[in-house]
Amino acid sequence: MTARAHNQRHQAIAALQDKLGYRFKDADLLELALTHASVAEGARKMADNERLEFLGDRVLGLMIAEALMEAFPDASEGELSRRFHALVSRETCADVARAIGVGPALRLAAGETKSGGRTNPTILGDACEAIMAALYCDGGYAEVERVFKPLWAKALKDSGNVSRSNPKSYLQEWAAAHGKGAPVYTLIERRGPDHAPHFTMQAVVEGLAPQTATGRSRQEAEKAAALGLIERENLS
Repeated sequence: MTARAHNQRHQAIAALQDKLGYRFKDADLLELALTHASVAEGARKMADNERLEFLGDRVLGLMIAEALMEAFPDASEGELSRRFHALVSRETCADVARAIGVGPALRLAAGETKSGGRTNPTILGDACEAIMAALYCDGGYAEVERVFKPLWAKALKDSGNVSRSNPKSYLQEWAAAHGKGAPVYTLIERRGPDHAPHFTMQAVVEGLAPQTATGRSRQEAEKAAALGLIERENLS
């Protein structure tokens, strides 16, 4: 990394903490949360954010469940579950990551950067989860909850929107209602090692331009492509 790039990333990390409204006591913990697995490829004992991502998924899950119980006291278990899955989705986490400027702060391998890793929804979503775990480890549950509430406020309000919680079903229903055939999903690319693959899928609906998206599974990539098409064409 050049001195200029290093300085730009340092500034991005400072801006990220400003957006969070939290300064990490352990700067190495935030650095770990921002380190993508591509940095460790071919190197031994190089830590990345995958373990923090695992923890962050659970931390977010509890906070979101609590927030839903409080916000929708009369909602059924089924409705709460639908809203929950929308709020913990990769798309929602990626949206939050974009809002707080995670992309420029990421530590990526050069090849991943060149292939658009800083805007990749899967990488952003994973990093968002890792950051929340790092915040939990650094500041405790009360602090991460304080940061969480404003970041997920809009998503919490919109969580009943089926176009986000189940975009593939929504897109199929939209296509049928407008006399079009069912959406077709095509694998464009599969890359990465077997233990951490990345899929690029294309969603096509008759009369609309194709939409591609990536994910850690075909299903996740298809869902992201469907959501991208829905949002691009303003179908919701």
